[in-house]
Amino acid sequence: MRAITIREPGDPEVLDWTEVPDPRPAPGEVLIRVAASAVNRADVLQRQGLYPPPPGASEILGLECSGTIVELGADVTGWQVGDEVCALLAGGGYAELVAVPAAQLLPVPDGVGLVASAALPEVACTVWATVVMNAGLRAGEVLLVHGGAGGIGTHAIQVGKALGATVAVTAGSAERLEQCRRLGADILVNYREQDFVAELRERTGGADVVLDNMGASYVDRNLDALATGGRVVIIGFQGGLVGELNIGKLMGKRASIASTALRPQPVSDKGRIVAAVRENLWPLVERGLVRPIIGQTVPLRDAAEAHRLVERGGAFGKVVLTA
Repeated sequence: MRAITIREPGDPEVLDWTEVPDPRPAPGEVLIRVAASAVNRADVLQRQGLYPPPPGASEILGLECSGTIVELGADVTGWQVGDEVCALLAGGGYAELVAVPAAQLLPVPDGVGLVASAALPEVACTVWATVVMNAGLRAGEVLLVHGGAGGIGTHAIQVGKALGATVAVTAGSAERLEQCRRLGADILVNYREQDFVAELRERTGGADVVLDNMGASYVDRNLDALATGGRVVIIGFQGGLVGELNIGKLMGKRASIASTALRPQPVSDKGRIVAAVRENLWPLVERGLVRPIIGQTVPLRDAAEAHRLVERGGAFGKVVLTA
């Protein structure tokens, strides 16, 4: 098959479209002919040599895909050759074929095309696991989403609204904030010009849940933005890895800070998250309350250009790679 490989850590130019051996499905896995994949920040970090794949995972980039099952490994039940699916991956999505544990498969939702569904697995599993399963967002609460214009952010806005929350977002321009508003965001904060802490405190009294992709640089301000009993979930570190935490402030608000990453989790844990997404979130997708937000599609062989788009923030929502 052909796949995108990394010549050496570096800029997008190190991505090559080359021939590599076909993967084979192990017991409990299926082989998918890939129709589309999508670019995630983790892919950019891996290309730069900063985020190696977990042991046993494919060295090929790509944490999600959609396509058609072409082969079943031993002991796979509930799926058939020819089924159209999308999948959460530990790697391997930037290729013509990928092997994936059956526990990490999702059916293509009704009303969502095969290519568009490639933009769902990573964001859907990340948002549902963090905002709902971990932080326990409930109707009537306030959800603050940093990076509201990105793939995770655009999905989180819709999930928060579907669950009955008030959603606040940060983004870096009036245009991107307006796009967030159209998705349902209630409170719009331009982080270049406004203080999200002041806006949240004035408008709502504080956030109950914060979904944070910044990490160290936002730790203290996220605490300031929280309501009593609030929960912060960190899913990225674009603002650095090491910060200072005021324990007194944390305890005074009876707040909690958690972090999570999908990729390193064992198949059993990913399977539990995928099952919860299929049961609870997929009906919202099929009703049109949550939909994939695709800013641009790029041919898979041109993955370098897709990485440039993501790095400069050139798309609203996900950048999808088509086979």
